[in-house]
Amino acid sequence: MGILTFDNVSKTFGTGTHATDVLKRIDLDVEEGEFLVILGFSGTGKTTLINLMAGLEQPTQGQVSFKGKPVTGPGPERGVIFQSYSLMPWLTVGGNVGLAVDTVFPSLPRAERAAKVAHYVDMVGLSHAAGRRPAELSGGMRQRVNVARALAMNPEVLLLDEPLSALDALTRANLADEIEAIWEADKKTCVLITNDVDEAIVLADRIVALNPDGTLGAEFRVSIPRPRDRMAMNSDETFKRLRAEVTGYLMDVGIEAKVEGARLLPDVTPIHGVPAAVRDAQQGLIDERFLDFSQLHKVYPTPKGPLTVVEDFNLKVDRGEFISLIGHSGCGKSTVLTMAAGLNGISKGAIKLDGRHVEGADPERAVVFQSPNLFPWLSARENCAIGVDKVYPRASRAERQDVVEYYLERVGLADAMDRPASDMSNGMQQRVGIARAFALSPKLLLLDEPFGMLDSLTRWELQEVLMEVWSRTKVTAICVTHDVDEAILLADRVVMMTNGPQATIGKITNVDLPRPRTRKALLEHPDYYAYRQDVLDFLEEYEHGARPRAGATPKPKPQALAAE
Repeated sequence: MGILTFDNVSKTFGTGTHATDVLKRIDLDVEEGEFLVILGFSGTGKTTLINLMAGLEQPTQGQVSFKGKPVTGPGPERGVIFQSYSLMPWLTVGGNVGLAVDTVFPSLPRAERAAKVAHYVDMVGLSHAAGRRPAELSGGMRQRVNVARALAMNPEVLLLDEPLSALDALTRANLADEIEAIWEADKKTCVLITNDVDEAIVLADRIVALNPDGTLGAEFRVSIPRPRDRMAMNSDETFKRLRAEVTGYLMDVGIEAKVEGARLLPDVTPIHGVPAAVRDAQQGLIDERFLDFSQLHKVYPTPKGPLTVVEDFNLKVDRGEFISLIGHSGCGKSTVLTMAAGLNGISKGAIKLDGRHVEGADPERAVVFQSPNLFPWLSARENCAIGVDKVYPRASRAERQDVVEYYLERVGLADAMDRPASDMSNGMQQRVGIARAFALSPKLLLLDEPFGMLDSLTRWELQEVLMEVWSRTKVTAICVTHDVDEAILLADRVVMMTNGPQATIGKITNVDLPRPRTRKALLEHPDYYAYRQDVLDFLEEYEHGARPRAGATPKPKPQALAAE
């Protein structure tokens, strides 16, 4: 028997017709000293599972036991680290950690208490900030305080409920490494809830999937030797195989086809802001250099003088090409995108689309932002119809409605067209945003980290949706992302930007992988990890802000690229 045991545990919220079964018939043994990761989609009951372990919830059926005794409430032997920081804003770092020490060791002499607090603050690298209050800390530092506070209770089991999900990628990786180091040093039992497959593989001895219906799914043992280096694992065959197995399983149980194929798209022509004579003269003439960025600069005035954010950005995009734009935060990716959208003025150079200069916003350039910006009181159908009514003025009302419904069906919202946006999850709202953009029949689709606010498994689902709809339209598209796998999955070319200020294109990789693409198929393609390494190498060069040293030896290219 493990240190923490679930015996036929179910959890239901509500009663009667309002009852919701969140967890069903869970049997689970957590072994002493192991690092267990529970992996699953949002809404599958992961947090409820950790709350049952912590004693914050009681099962509707079955029993949760710690060392053979029923868990009836919270206890210091089970320390919990939540996704939100839950710090006392009026207390310092030391004061917040001291609360935990006082709870577990109420009669400890003052000097010993102070030493214990200092020990745990130092363990998470915050000695220099011990006197600061939460408002003076970054998100990553606040979560470190949370970790120190949990460790200060000296628990036998550490329960981590998505503690890294609100952090940027670099902070997330660093804090994950620290949690692993603490686990290695003390050999505490750790249970981590996450939706990130790579994070699970880096940290876990064992991964257990939680199915969307609230039952436990497949179990995966992680045999990769520790310590596990993220860059080195990209070329590790065990990692590749395990990543494909876990990803494939989660997609099979969690991403079901929601697209209905009965409706036909009406044969109607959008009228964008282009004079009729110009439009007719250009019909079918421009395929190459359909989108042309030429010596593009963006300069902002500052009190210290002009600041060049983007410098000499040159890119030629053919009609129907899909470009991924990737780079570290602050490298100007979104600046380039908003200039292409006509939402941000060009300081120098030019952007031409279909032979005409980009000047101001226009429905011919549709944008999907990280936040979908829907009118919350309008339904999905009404939010889409606003733009459609403008760009199809000659179509009948029924035809315009067919356009709206066609794309809402394509993104899996056939049963939710009349639901108000305010009643939708973030993932559903972003589906509306994607449908709305495609429904404008734009010449150029611009996506600014469109899935950045979503958990990684919902991202996968919407990436598949985006690929399916794009494959029908072949609209020219640019997607800004910081996700290497997303960049490769979507793109014909991955355009990598150097760090700002004075950011420019540092490298372009042609992605010669077959379409239509799915994440499962790509993970099994022999060239996929070579492309991934190509992008990771570039990003690593720029990770710490400096420009790569002059004369640095370039890393080997993927085999497919070297042959070109």
